[in-house]
Amino acid sequence: MATLTAPAPSQRLDRGLVTLGIVVVLGAIMSIIDATAVNVATRTLADDFGASITSVQWVLTGYMLGLAAVIPVTGWATERFGARRVWITALLLFLGGSALSGLAWSMPALIAFRVGQGIGGGMIIPVAQTILAQAAGPSRMGRVMGFIGLPMLLGSVAGPIVGGLIISTAGWRWIFLANLPLGVIAVLAALRLLPRSEPRPASLDVRGLLLLCAGVTLFVYGTTEAGRPGGLDAPRTWTILGTAAVLIALYVLHARRGEALIDIALFRHRGFTAAAVTNVVVAIALFGVLVLLPLYWQVVRGHGPLATGLLLTPQALGAAVAMPLAGRLTDRLGAGVVVPTGVVLGLLGTAAYTQIHADTPVTLLAAALFVIGLGLGATIMPSMAAAYQALPPALIPRATSAINTLQRMGASVGTTALAVILQHEITVQAPGLGGSALAPLPDATRIAVAPHLATAFGHAFWIALVIGALAVIPALLLPRGDAGRPTSG
Repeated sequence: MATLTAPAPSQRLDRGLVTLGIVVVLGAIMSIIDATAVNVATRTLADDFGASITSVQWVLTGYMLGLAAVIPVTGWATERFGARRVWITALLLFLGGSALSGLAWSMPALIAFRVGQGIGGGMIIPVAQTILAQAAGPSRMGRVMGFIGLPMLLGSVAGPIVGGLIISTAGWRWIFLANLPLGVIAVLAALRLLPRSEPRPASLDVRGLLLLCAGVTLFVYGTTEAGRPGGLDAPRTWTILGTAAVLIALYVLHARRGEALIDIALFRHRGFTAAAVTNVVVAIALFGVLVLLPLYWQVVRGHGPLATGLLLTPQALGAAVAMPLAGRLTDRLGAGVVVPTGVVLGLLGTAAYTQIHADTPVTLLAAALFVIGLGLGATIMPSMAAAYQALPPALIPRATSAINTLQRMGASVGTTALAVILQHEITVQAPGLGGSALAPLPDATRIAVAPHLATAFGHAFWIALVIGALAVIPALLLPRGDAGRPTSG
């Protein structure tokens, strides 16, 4: 299997590993900020191109489809060509898609270029995790995952703020074009500082590629369609989801017969399985909550994208406090101690949002969001570290593909489920609004219905709380201390 030619890891985060982390974070944070910044540009794009909101949604959906389609193949590509080559290729694809998106002359062109950008973006995070996990080794896995996790989370929070600033000053095209100078720096840094990888001849599982990539892509597309108003009632949605389920089931049957694109034998490792299930459940709850939080501030409280982004910063601050400590404790005590604690913290913060009202004090909501951030900082990256600690380095490339594929599917389920639940609750609490409740409302109308809308959001947060509570079960099965770490490389 492909391994990096870096020296054998010590017990501390030496200068070489920190430099490696800075290089990969430089590329990863660019893709994260871009993905979240575009979310605040949908109304601007609709006005500029004279397109419907439904058409503009494909700018977001196209990126997600490109991302979902490529994730399953990144493990094989990393083995076959080496992590360094795949990383640089991913950056160049993302930059090419960014440049073309910034120059797009029509809505169909922008959607097509966003798909290409998503293909590059879909490879960036898994390959970054592979590079660092192989360089860190089991004893430093928690600390290095915390090291890269913090800027990634900060990037996701900064995205809407950056997007709002760019749109209001330079125009939407610069959301994409601003990636170019940072991307060029990331490529040059990778060429100079990333250690060369040893490619390994690895046959491409073509049948598995067709089954899994098509299945995951259709799943993400189907859940996206289901999350739109009336999507659950459309036969087309269920046809897409049914086809996705059949393709994924066929892939599992295929993978049991021999070497496959993602080896399901990975799940024979208890630590990896517990970490994978924890990541999926947390992704469902997290991305569901991330749908609800900005919508509450915009729909119920009437804030714009920039103010909403600023109001969400306590979550990043909480994660900033928790991640470094959680990384050290994961290496010392094991994820089986740290992650359940993080899940409980996340649940406590979410519980406050189940009691939300139209005039709930901002300070209370900010404090609860800070606690949610503490929980995230002690959950996502430590559970990811546990997945890698349970495996020998040779299995890490395909393990990153497996974990990221499952996370992407979990995120799609969480986003869709909470969007559908919120729409249903709004229909129950404020039946006169229908689907228009999530669109901009006149201030007088918004103020009149705000208490009913707040009740709908509170009920949706209850569902997110229940989903998040399910993560406690697999989190308690994560290894503690040195349990689950491979005895040899």
